[in-house]
Amino acid sequence: MKFPPLLPGRFVERKNRFLALVEVDGEGAFPTFIPNSGRMEELLVTGARVLLKDRRRLPGKTHYELVLVEKEGVLVGVDSRLPPGILEEAIWEGRTFQGYRPLCREPSLGGGRADLLLEGGRGEPVWVETKSVNLVKEGLALFPDAPTTRGGRHLQNLQALVRDGKEAHVVFIVQRPDVMAFAPFDERDPDFAQVLRGARDAGVGVSAFRCEVSLKEIVLTGEIPVIL
Repeated sequence: MKFPPLLPGRFVERKNRFLALVEVDGEGAFPTFIPNSGRMEELLVTGARVLLKDRRRLPGKTHYELVLVEKEGVLVGVDSRLPPGILEEAIWEGRTFQGYRPLCREPSLGGGRADLLLEGGRGEPVWVETKSVNLVKEGLALFPDAPTTRGGRHLQNLQALVRDGKEAHVVFIVQRPDVMAFAPFDERDPDFAQVLRGARDAGVGVSAFRCEVSLKEIVLTGEIPVIL
């Protein structure tokens, strides 16, 4: 997935879940949209180098949009809206879910929506929920970094599909390359971890992938083990 031209900045502070102040060109701190409600406390630290999308010609009060954060020399994607597109691109290019074909984004599911609807090898519908991951500790990717009742509901909806004889998957997209495996973050949200294990046991597919991240693009590069 290609990025538009990105502007460098320095993170100053987070004002609320979706708003930060970022210093750009040494000209002061500007309001910046954070497209991620997670805590990201290890990434969003004062002085961190960040890469931004320019929003100054768009309606609204924010001047920029946060896209990447540099952590110890590693570029990390923080936009939680990107994983469905990252996965869909990889499927079209035959890098994962071989034999499946993307049909549409945001199909209806359980009174809400999933992220992707695929067509399986026999023409059957396959529902996929993606989760954005950017927290890594000692090579282990962890999700969630904040309690998420919404994430648990998504898994329960997938489990209901499997009970009805349908195929469903949850895919964790780690938006950074410095990772060896994935696990639920029991310490941060034990309820989500329990629901994820229950969904796996019920037949929901659970997988995780790392990404290569540059100033120009983010690309799904390889599957990593899931530790449950």
